[in-house]
Amino acid sequence: MMDPRVILQEEEMEGSWMPLSWVASWLMVIGGALPYVPQYQEIQRSSNTDGFSTRVCLVLLLANILRIFFWIGKQFELTLLLQSVVMILAMFAMLHLCCTIQNTNRVSTKQHRLSDLDLHYFWKWNAFEDYLLFCFGLSVLCAVVTMLLLDSAMFVETLGSLAVVFESMLGLPQLLQNFHNRSTKGMSLKMVLLWMAGDVFKTSYFVMNQSPSQFRLCGCVQILIDVVILLQVLFYSQERSIKLD
Repeated sequence: MMDPRVILQEEEMEGSWMPLSWVASWLMVIGGALPYVPQYQEIQRSSNTDGFSTRVCLVLLLANILRIFFWIGKQFELTLLLQSVVMILAMFAMLHLCCTIQNTNRVSTKQHRLSDLDLHYFWKWNAFEDYLLFCFGLSVLCAVVTMLLLDSAMFVETLGSLAVVFESMLGLPQLLQNFHNRSTKGMSLKMVLLWMAGDVFKTSYFVMNQSPSQFRLCGCVQILIDVVILLQVLFYSQERSIKLD
């Protein structure tokens, strides 16, 4: 029989860790969206969206919509489900701002809409409503397929893997945008640094909480992409200073 004093000590230790656990959970919920605050402010300040790739929003919307349906098939931490909801709302806020700024600066009267079904202008629509409609359609499709295949463990795991693959690639559109522009002007350095801090924290959280292996792999890939983007900042700033000299 276990000593009552040992039991009491264990209960006290568990109680002392509870506040830290709650703080970590709430940081996970809102932490993923925080890096976009400085980028949002930068776009507002400059009235220019050229330095930010809206395909980052596409990648995160796809990843988090899929993650929500993955949760339906395989209940993991509620924290990660809430994180997906917050991230989706944050991405809609970014897209709304980008659409507003682009429409204000637009010279041409021609608009590109989702209803045009023109792949060349996919995710380059002028109306914010088109982005909402696309995500709504994707969600309905995922809901139907998930209901039909919910009993298939292979389908559920595939859903989780797809969500992780998309999320791990979230920095890739920004990396490619920087490469195409040969500059990181207009991209918030604070956003990338917060990406890095968040990804390190998130990956540590996944490891400590023994989250599905897909999430841990995702975190490692994201950290790698963050490092490459930071190297781009260093390289393009040096290149610019050489040209000025």
